[in-house]
Amino acid sequence: MKDYKLAEHLYLHPTPGGAYHAVTTRAHSPARRLIRSLLQMESSPALTLAGLKDWSAMEDPERAYAMLHHAQEARLLQGLKEPLRCPNQPLSEILPGLLSELSSQAKVLLADTQGFYLATHGFPHEVAEELSALSADLANLHERRSGLLLNNLGLNSSAWSVVDSAGNSKMGFWPLYLGKERFVLVAAGMPRFNTPAFVTLVWALSRRYAGVGA
Repeated sequence: MKDYKLAEHLYLHPTPGGAYHAVTTRAHSPARRLIRSLLQMESSPALTLAGLKDWSAMEDPERAYAMLHHAQEARLLQGLKEPLRCPNQPLSEILPGLLSELSSQAKVLLADTQGFYLATHGFPHEVAEELSALSADLANLHERRSGLLLNNLGLNSSAWSVVDSAGNSKMGFWPLYLGKERFVLVAAGMPRFNTPAFVTLVWALSRRYAGVGA
């Protein structure tokens, strides 16, 4: 059994990969539960054993340590010297700026389950409406056929893409599951999700839409 020691002088925060891992599926795991708990908080919490056990719902310290170590090795979590705070402005004010950073063409929108967009950057209104409706159709199609994609083909992804003749993505559709809500992030060109803006987007949406323990 390994000897683990918490760096209790650090503040725990998801990486972009961790945020993506937690919200692009409805699946549950201790690591996802931990990250989803962090995304409910107003600011990055100080790392403590009591907190770790509470956020991950793991009572055994050794198992909680091992899970944290694995999540850190997988670059799902990071330790910060200073806590970060989630923006508290209305979503209508912060979403367009965050979305603008998430694609190589600065064309991104966020659509809801019904196929209406909550915010957009770079797309004309009419195009945003059509893409939002398409995003709902694709997400519904994926949920109906997810058994085939995952169990038969081993494709563990819920994202869809429109590609060119070389297989390069021209337009991508990524479902985001936040509690009982489902959104779709639509991005033209190459996605740029490995950024702090993606974490902030997921954080702000989680605090608004995802209930604790969802």
